[in-house]
Amino acid sequence: MYLYQRLRDLREDNDKTQAEIAKVLKITSQQYQLYESGKREIPLHHIVTLAKYYNVSLDYLSDLIEVPRKLH
Repeated sequence: MYLYQRLRDLREDNDKTQAEIAKVLKITSQQYQLYESGKREIPLHHIVTLAKYYNVSLDYLSDLIEVPRKLH
């Protein structure tokens, strides 16, 4: 599974819209859509922000592990 697929799954599992996540990242909805679709590479600082937001490890987001590990 790729990062963008994992981001979409987490967003949907948390009943969030792309617009809501874009606000968390302080970017436009269109920019987030490009990240989630894999058409634009997501910067590391946004990945870290999303890991904290969803309370999952970077290992999980980067698909190094299959089961999410909580940060706290």
